[in-house]
Amino acid sequence: MSSTISGHRAQAITSGIRTTLRLEGLTVLAVGLGAALSLSESWLPIAGLFLLPDIAMAGYLAGPRVGAVTYNLAHSYVLPLVLLALAATILPWLMVPALVWIAHIGFDRALGYGLKQVEGFRLTHLGIIGK
Repeated sequence: MSSTISGHRAQAITSGIRTTLRLEGLTVLAVGLGAALSLSESWLPIAGLFLLPDIAMAGYLAGPRVGAVTYNLAHSYVLPLVLLALAATILPWLMVPALVWIAHIGFDRALGYGLKQVEGFRLTHLGIIGK
């Protein structure tokens, strides 16, 4: 019965919901990058920061469970939003890195890369990657 439920869940995610979530990611990417570019004097720090969250994939060297946890920590909106709140209140120099981090997550979501499940890198909250 659980395979039917998970199969049904994967089917539902790949319908219009998946498209909506990918468009949402594209919007987050555009707003995050636009805001970061408006605050930065140069695009170079933005380019340098953009792929930084992907270092979290190194957790997969310790196995799929550790990899999923490290990837999800770096690709959930929770930490960059905390960073954004700190930037807005007491540490303004963190504003651009926080916005770029948020934009990176939006980019990944727009491409269909979601939060990882411990069973494997290809299994995400947005469905299966590369089917």
